[in-house]
Amino acid sequence: MLQGLSHPARDAKSWPFEQARTLLARTLRLRLTDAERHLAASLIGEGKAAQAVAVLPALARPVVFQCGYGASGLPHIGTFGEVARPTMVRTALRALTEDAIPTRLIVVSDDMDGFRKIPDNVPNRAMLEEDRDKPVTSVRDPFGEHESFGAHNNARLRAFLDGFGFDYEFFSATEGYRSGRFDATLLKALERFDAIQAVMLPTLGEERRATYSPFLPISPTSGRVLQVPTLERHLDRGTIVFRDEDGALAEVPVTGGRVKMQWRPDWAMRWTALGVDYEMSGKDLIDSVKVSNKIVRILGGEPPEGFHYELFMDENNQKISKSKGNGLTMEEWLRYGTPESLAYYMFQSPKSAKRLYFDVIPKATDEYLQQLDAFNRARAEGGSPAVDNPAWHVHRADPPAKGSPLSFSLMLNLVSAANASDKEILWGFLARYLPGATLQSEPLLDRLAGYAINYYEDFVRPAKRFRAPDARERAAMADLAARLRALPAGCQDAELIQNEVYEAGKQAGFEPLRAWFTALYEVLLGQSQGPRFGSFAAIFGLERTTALIDQALAGELTAA
Repeated sequence: MLQGLSHPARDAKSWPFEQARTLLARTLRLRLTDAERHLAASLIGEGKAAQAVAVLPALARPVVFQCGYGASGLPHIGTFGEVARPTMVRTALRALTEDAIPTRLIVVSDDMDGFRKIPDNVPNRAMLEEDRDKPVTSVRDPFGEHESFGAHNNARLRAFLDGFGFDYEFFSATEGYRSGRFDATLLKALERFDAIQAVMLPTLGEERRATYSPFLPISPTSGRVLQVPTLERHLDRGTIVFRDEDGALAEVPVTGGRVKMQWRPDWAMRWTALGVDYEMSGKDLIDSVKVSNKIVRILGGEPPEGFHYELFMDENNQKISKSKGNGLTMEEWLRYGTPESLAYYMFQSPKSAKRLYFDVIPKATDEYLQQLDAFNRARAEGGSPAVDNPAWHVHRADPPAKGSPLSFSLMLNLVSAANASDKEILWGFLARYLPGATLQSEPLLDRLAGYAINYYEDFVRPAKRFRAPDARERAAMADLAARLRALPAGCQDAELIQNEVYEAGKQAGFEPLRAWFTALYEVLLGQSQGPRFGSFAAIFGLERTTALIDQALAGELTAA
């Protein structure tokens, strides 16, 4: 699937390929000598990446992508983006190297974090209160299904990612600490404690500086994650001394899961221990990334390549916050739009702030469908795959060969005009317009029908505001009805119908013609925007369309 794509990938302009080329350059720079790097670049440029890997074994080591998940809450729409965007860069890198250099995407659950805040939507809150500040994987599961709340949320995360078909490796931070995977790096952090402090302390307020330690010990008595000063360090034993909750001095090793690190040192420790090559983060973490990069170097590692994306905004252009609950949830998007439309929205302009609210879903869905159609047209014409097309990235280099014969906006207006409450009613119209079309032959169309009904019921119907036509609009609509009745019975030629709509508007003197179409949508559908009217009438049926016009002229249309 990814063979033979190195040349178009080398010239591609979309951001995942820009990132992939930067990441490839980093890989060659860090793993190869000058002479080897020149050889590898030449071979890869000639489409011989497999040969480069064969003669340069350092390239056979996987390029590691990482993203993180906060295990104290359930997966959400940001979690989807955290995995979808690096996956796009990973796919681009695989195309650039024709899949010769192996890659891995590690999804790390920060489940060793102390459980600070109890979510609002969980049972057994009194029990959770008793476990506050313990590692999330030591907090009892309020649902009674798993060995811990962390395990519960990790299971939800894996099911969430598996449901979208992501290729990833799950990694539990708790397991990383307890298994010894992080031990060597933790001991190095202990050894270089003062250097880490020299980076961290200037970033903190005066009060926090007085007690800060990069190590958070787990209390031997209570099991809680403690934010306390490190009083002594013993490099020979690999331990730290601190004052426990009961006031007694305690000494614990920094290995074996007896401590965890503060989040910015923890980030750097993980990058070093796991050999991470690439991680994305939000614009709000730019300064934190700079701090963690310094700590990586102190630990003897190399900072990963990074990319800072802009944050999503709510309908009032306020930053989306999990604690505020503004913006969209994953479940809400998937009630009204396809996962592919969400992936498309994540792909588009990641360095530009975008609104993440219900009203972006129809536009994102239709733009995705347009891009999929454009990709398939280019594929039918032959030549190299259109690797810059968003559909290529959304579908991880393998877009489906068929999209939808109808747009989502057209489906919405069909639902509106037909007052359709279920898909069976909609399919009555669709089957007449698309002879031979079935749920089996048009699965995407069937999914769109369900999304359109949900969106109409929740957002369009409550906002419908029909108005009476003015004198010029009334005359133009009466003319349009006459023109449509003059067409051959059962006419489904959308272009022919659209021409008659244009002529009726022109004859009535609408300038610009956009005002004419706005009038049609407001008077006939109770909204200010709509799809191409000719296509709508062709599907809805000429007889029903003229009856709709007659009802409007008689003042019989209502939102109900």
